[in-house]
Amino acid sequence: MVSPIVVQVVVDKPLVQGFDYLWDSRRLGGSPEIGQLVEVPFGRSSLVAMVIKVGAHSDFEMQKLKSISSLAPLPPLDPAALRLINFASQYYIHALGETIIPTIPQMLKKPENWEKIPQKLIAAEEKLKKKGQQEQSEGFIQESDLNVEQKQALEKLRRCNRKEFRAILLQGQTGSGKTAVFLNWLSEALDDASAQVLLLVPEINLTPQLERRVRAYFPEKKMVVLHSGVTEKERGIAWHEAITGKAQIILGTRLAALTPLPNLRAIVVDEEHDPSYKQQDGIRYSARDLAIWRAHDVKVPILLSSATPSLETWLAAKAGRYEHIRLDQRAQGAGLPRVHLINTRDPQNQYSPGDIGKPKGKSLITKTLANAISKNLEDKKQSLILINRRGYAPVLSCSACTWLSKCQQCSSYTVMHKAGALTKKSVLSCHHCGLAKPIPSHCPDCGNADLKTLGQGTQKIEDAIEEMWSGARVLRVDTDSSRSSKGAEDLFQEIHQGKVDIVVGTQMIAKGHDYQNIGLVGVLDADGRLFSQDFRAAERLFAQLVQVAGRAGRSRKEGQASGDIYIETQYPESAVFQYLLRHDVDGFLSHIANERQEAGLPPFSYQALVHAEAKNLDKAIQFLSALKVQLKSQGLISDGLRVYDPVPKAVMRVAGTERAQLLIESDSRKQLQKVLEAVDRGLRENSQGRISKTARVRWLIERDPVAI
Repeated sequence: MVSPIVVQVVVDKPLVQGFDYLWDSRRLGGSPEIGQLVEVPFGRSSLVAMVIKVGAHSDFEMQKLKSISSLAPLPPLDPAALRLINFASQYYIHALGETIIPTIPQMLKKPENWEKIPQKLIAAEEKLKKKGQQEQSEGFIQESDLNVEQKQALEKLRRCNRKEFRAILLQGQTGSGKTAVFLNWLSEALDDASAQVLLLVPEINLTPQLERRVRAYFPEKKMVVLHSGVTEKERGIAWHEAITGKAQIILGTRLAALTPLPNLRAIVVDEEHDPSYKQQDGIRYSARDLAIWRAHDVKVPILLSSATPSLETWLAAKAGRYEHIRLDQRAQGAGLPRVHLINTRDPQNQYSPGDIGKPKGKSLITKTLANAISKNLEDKKQSLILINRRGYAPVLSCSACTWLSKCQQCSSYTVMHKAGALTKKSVLSCHHCGLAKPIPSHCPDCGNADLKTLGQGTQKIEDAIEEMWSGARVLRVDTDSSRSSKGAEDLFQEIHQGKVDIVVGTQMIAKGHDYQNIGLVGVLDADGRLFSQDFRAAERLFAQLVQVAGRAGRSRKEGQASGDIYIETQYPESAVFQYLLRHDVDGFLSHIANERQEAGLPPFSYQALVHAEAKNLDKAIQFLSALKVQLKSQGLISDGLRVYDPVPKAVMRVAGTERAQLLIESDSRKQLQKVLEAVDRGLRENSQGRISKTARVRWLIERDPVAI
């Protein structure tokens, strides 16, 4: 008698256990393999699942086991990919099924389409071949054209053994040619016809420009792009080509970090400091950290590139755990942009009643910055104006009473958007829950018709600039403008082609883009991000200012004048601005390292958050308070571990749900892991999935939070 084959699978549910099923080799056309995608009957429906164990025994009676329904026409995940996802599941305290299944594109998770997948892949590959021939490429810089410093950096990279783990920080000034260095380095890894390299970028908007550069360097290599902006069909095809080894270059955002790559030889994480690498829903992983673990696991080098490294990476390089390679000069020899701090409290920087060129209404930018923009326009250079707030105005208020445009569903304000940005009419929109409603003609509380806007966003600044420089061509670049008539890439192309004189935008314009004619950068309301409940606020502001400053004067040749950055602030004496004046990245990082060490904050300690959501804030707080009491009673709170009192989140209510958090901090990563595993076990015992049975509170554990 043939013994039965039992497979254990995991499904995309917040359940830690696997489920046993019978495998019918004759019907499914072969023996099972770990890492295969299958369809299983689950309750009254059917689900897509992943095989994680194969055996001949089960703890349940064989006759009670259901059978696997069907098998996906996909290769099983390779062992290295399974190890990576297992590690992510354990470290980030997330069930294996809800870690592994979401990494697979939606197109490949529809059993009703499985029979058609092979034909779809063949047809799509032919289509992509034709499309690939039409793709543009740009920015190729051959090795002989690199400057001395770049060649030295490239030589150091090449000395790294490609068959062993090595983490390397490539720290270079903005415009120093880091991309040219790491693309020339990758060419050696790609000499092997089967080799694959993973190239991560923080945001979708940075992929098109880098994609064109990669095509210029590797025209014969198969490249796929993975990010949330591509269609499900395109993502499915790209993912399939990556896991089968057909694609040699995988370029993508954080979701590409978990893509199975059987022949991985090198990893590059560009702009490694960027908080966008941290997932903020589902499994809250850091793509950068997982990429480092992955490189260590499969014994390949990983390069972390940035002008403003994260404190964690910089300290690792200083301690010798990472190799540290520097590029301190701009690639073409131009100087770094001159930094000008405009003290907005100083009357000399503001318009006086008799000033020539004074705006008709209240000026939204200082006289000093306005004069600099006028001169830059005369010099036929482009200006970049950064304000990190989209919309027209953050708040609408009544001049007669205390009414403010609060969101009915969130503990935040609705933002005024002009007609054409989100809808055909002007609206008040909540940036947290997405609620949009018409602007009231009068105050809902007192009936007063005189409603005023408070503060300014990109739309309001755009209007003010068009009024002050009526002959200038002004372009606004934010998520509103990029999802309307033109996509973000079209907007950036207009800048590159010189069709724009003044660009107004959010942080989308601040990093990574290689603008060639920007002579001036202006930063409005820099103080908005200087003071925050988040201890990383100063680090992030400094990185953003260095990045946006680096957009100026990039194309200047040796000896030519560099660009200028003007920063409006009420606190010019702040350390962020003082170190920026000297372009002293290392000095600033050393300064905040000392502050963090004194305060016992990461990276000198390790943190986790337990999030709780309920219809009532008291319920969420009580739930977390009970958890803290439980940890004390179990003796888990010991020396080196701190559990703080639960508090409401910074934005307490979103879409009608009240939110609170409990911060757990430890001096030891291992100790924190042990406690979090105990927290997870304890909460699951009294929960259905991730919702507590008694209080109906939804909970989630987050390791290494980047926003508190």
